[in-house]
Amino acid sequence: MIKQEISRAADTRKRIWAIVGASSGNLVEWFDFYVYSFCAIYFAPAFFPKGDSTTQLWNTAGVFAAGFLMRPIGGWLFGRIADKHGRRTSMMISVLMMCGGSLMIAFLPTYAAIGAAAPLLLLLARMVQGLSVGGEYGTSATYMSEVAPQGRRGFFASFQYVTLIGGQLLAVLVLVIMQQFLSTEELRAWGWRVPFVLGAIGAVVALYLRKSLTETASAESRNSKDAGSFSGLWKHKRAFLTVVGFTAGGSLMFYTFTTYMQKYLVNTAGMDAKLASGIMTFVLLVYMLMQPLFGALSDRIGRRNMMLCFGVLGTLFTLPILHLLKDVSDPYSAFALATLALVIVSFYTSISGLIKAEMFPPEVRALCVGLSYAVGNALFGGSAEFVAFTFKGWGVESYFYWYVTVMCAIALLISIRMPDPSKVGYLKDEA
Repeated sequence: MIKQEISRAADTRKRIWAIVGASSGNLVEWFDFYVYSFCAIYFAPAFFPKGDSTTQLWNTAGVFAAGFLMRPIGGWLFGRIADKHGRRTSMMISVLMMCGGSLMIAFLPTYAAIGAAAPLLLLLARMVQGLSVGGEYGTSATYMSEVAPQGRRGFFASFQYVTLIGGQLLAVLVLVIMQQFLSTEELRAWGWRVPFVLGAIGAVVALYLRKSLTETASAESRNSKDAGSFSGLWKHKRAFLTVVGFTAGGSLMFYTFTTYMQKYLVNTAGMDAKLASGIMTFVLLVYMLMQPLFGALSDRIGRRNMMLCFGVLGTLFTLPILHLLKDVSDPYSAFALATLALVIVSFYTSISGLIKAEMFPPEVRALCVGLSYAVGNALFGGSAEFVAFTFKGWGVESYFYWYVTVMCAIALLISIRMPDPSKVGYLKDEA
C-alpha cells in the first residue's frame, strides 16, 4: 500500500514537471507573439507612412491578422510532425522558429531607412511567428492533455492558458516597466525593440528545457497509417468542424478583451496609453489566476456545461460591457468591466486545449487540435483588431459589438449539439 502511494506521488511529480517544461515554451511563444500587439502603439509610425494614428494601427493590425493566417499552415505542419515524430520534437522546432521571428523584428530597419521593404519584412517576420504559434498551440495542448492525470485533467490542462495569458501579461508588464524609464520618444525610436530581444533569449532557454520532456505519443500511434494525415482527419470531420465553430466565438471574444482592449481604451475611450497598459496588466493577472479554478470546475461539471456557460453569458453580456467601456473614464470601472468579460471567457479558455484533445484519437490528435483551432482562430480571433478598426474607420464601431455577440451565440448553438468530451472522449479511454 505504501509502495503504491509512493509510486503515485512520484508519477504525479513527473506529470507536473512535464507540464512545467511544456508550459515554459508556451509562455515564451505567446510572449513573443503578443509583444507585437502591445508595442504596436509605439512602432506603427516606424514601419508605415505618416498618417493618423487609427490608420497606422489599422495597418499594424492587418499585419497582426496576417500572422494568424499562417496558423492553419502551422497547425497542419507541426500537427503532422507531432503525430508522426512525437510531440517533443514538434514543440522544440516551433519554439526555435519563434526565436528567429523575434530576432528579425528586433533588428528590422524602419520605413525611413528602407522604404516599402520595411512593412514587407515585418509581414514576413510575423508570418514566421504565426507559423510557429500555429504549431505550438495544437502540440502543447495535446501534450499537456495527455500528460495530465485522469479526473484532474481540467485543472492540469488549464495551465496551458495560464502560460498563454502569462505570456500576454509578461509582454504588457515589460512594456509598463519600460514606460516608467523611457520617454515616449525613446520608446518610438528604439525602446520597442527591447522586448523582442528578450523574447528571443527566452526562446533559447525554453528550447533547453523542452529537451528533457518525456514523449507521450506511443510508437503504435506514430506508426499508424492515419498518423498526421488528412485521411485520418477526415474520419473525424464532424468533431473537427465542431471545434472550428466554437473556437471562432471563443477566440474572437478572447482577443477582443485582451490584445484589442488596450487599444480600445486608448483609441475609443480616450485613456492615456500608460494608464491603459497598467489597467490591462492587473486585468490579465486576475484572468491568469482564474484559469486553474475554472479548469478544476470543469472536472466537476463537465466540459460541455462549461461551453454552455460561456455561450449564454457571452451572448448576453458582450454588448453591454463594450458599450460601457466605450465611455469609461474611471480606471477602476474599466478594470471591473474588463475583468467581468474575462470571467465569462474563462469558461472557454480554461478548457480550450483539453476539450479539443478529448475529441480526437492519438494518431491524429495534434493535427486535428492544431488545425481546427488555427482555422477558427485565423478567421475570427486574429482578425478581431482588424475588423474593429475597420468598423471604427467606417464610423459604425458598434457593429463590432454585435459581431462578437453573434459569434458567441453561434458557439452556444454548437455547444448545445455537442456531446460531453470529458465523459465520452478519447482521452477517457486512454487513462
